[in-house]
Amino acid sequence: MKWTLSQLQKYRNKDFLIDDTIRVDEIIETDPSIREVSPMHITGRGDIDSTKVTFHLKIEGYLILPCSRTLVDVKLPINVETTETFLLQGSEYATEEEVYLVKGEVIDLMPVIREILLLEVPMQVFCDDVNHEDAAPQSGKDWEVVHDQDQSKKIDPRLAGLAKFFDKNNSSSES
Repeated sequence: MKWTLSQLQKYRNKDFLIDDTIRVDEIIETDPSIREVSPMHITGRGDIDSTKVTFHLKIEGYLILPCSRTLVDVKLPINVETTETFLLQGSEYATEEEVYLVKGEVIDLMPVIREILLLEVPMQVFCDDVNHEDAAPQSGKDWEVVHDQDQSKKIDPRLAGLAKFFDKNNSSSES
């Protein structure tokens, strides 16, 4: 994923299609919570003109991360679309997106792809398969895991009498 400026200028005003599978194993050294990185499939195109090179990329693959509760391996799918712009000269370029200034005669997409993948790692990942042999128990003696949707349907037994009070009060005011 590295090209010289002279290689890219050959594709000025022509289609420059990208379809490559790369290994990005070095991000494991950057973020030790990443246990494994699949080969990433990069597709897209490059738009080349005299002042800038813009890459429209789609990155697909997966990362293996530990479950935040159980440390069981969780497969996190990666499916990212991004647009990256490289300026060929130090000219002013008005945009709200981040741009990169090309230093030397080579454009290297690998640092950008590593950065994008690191930004995709969530703060917490949870194993969906609660029946997995290494998954955390969902209940025990005098406790159980409660989900938000289950909790919203239940009425606190300490307040059940108060709910009846308001029902009586509403029925007497309507008559």
